[in-house]
Amino acid sequence: MTTTKISKSKWDGFSLKPRREMPEGLWLACPSCREMLFRKTVEDNLHVCPKCSHHFRLDGRTRIRQLVDEGSFEEIGADLRSTDPLRFASSGQQYCERLKSAHAKAGSEAILVGKAFIRGRGVILAAMDFSFLGGSMGMVVGEKFCRGVDRAIEESLPLVVISASGGARMHEGVVSLGQMSKTSAALARFDEAGGFFLSVLTDPTTGGVTASFAMLGDIIIAEPNALIGFAGPRTIYQTIKIELPEGFQRSEFLLEHGFVDMIVPRKDLRSEIGRLIDYCGKP
Repeated sequence: MTTTKISKSKWDGFSLKPRREMPEGLWLACPSCREMLFRKTVEDNLHVCPKCSHHFRLDGRTRIRQLVDEGSFEEIGADLRSTDPLRFASSGQQYCERLKSAHAKAGSEAILVGKAFIRGRGVILAAMDFSFLGGSMGMVVGEKFCRGVDRAIEESLPLVVISASGGARMHEGVVSLGQMSKTSAALARFDEAGGFFLSVLTDPTTGGVTASFAMLGDIIIAEPNALIGFAGPRTIYQTIKIELPEGFQRSEFLLEHGFVDMIVPRKDLRSEIGRLIDYCGKP
């Protein structure tokens, strides 16, 4: 049997091209049903899983783009920045450095506030951003929220707040806790002025935000299966060693027990807000 030896020069003509790698970020796994999903399909579906309807978390600007009439959002207090009153440090990192990193990533504070139109209805809209230090409520969040309320009073506009937060910002200590009373007092003024406050709870809404403005709405809407409560299940277990029942602190449980008024899927949220403003808001 004769074996033909092929020289390296002949192999060169048949050299295999490097394998083309799949670009990163095209696919993502649904944390609920574990299906692998094409990211563009999820984005076109308002960041909701087309298989099981799991509602992915949204950053504040994406939430605003989904809700408002195109180009109508006029931000309030965009120049406000948190300071470091306690010179707080955790895990070897200064709070001021974490703020810089969060601003570089999210582009804003943990809440965006502005005047906008939703299906032609003028509103003051506030959308929290969980990607900014867990949507934590510090001095800037409280101040921007209150400026939005004052603007709603001045212009007799309904107030719509989309909450997504881990609670008060520990880096600011008692200053952050003071925002609970500050925002609640602002809403008391708004109520005295006859304003309509629509609170929308998304995953997660916990801690000091739940214990203040998030639960003070004239009508409280929740997205499906959102985690809503003061202390989360992991914190409760670590504190008192009790595991919560399945579904406890989720939207459906809270609706059944009267803590929220309705659950609205994301695809219906824009139209439902418009309908509620027509029904409950000032003309």
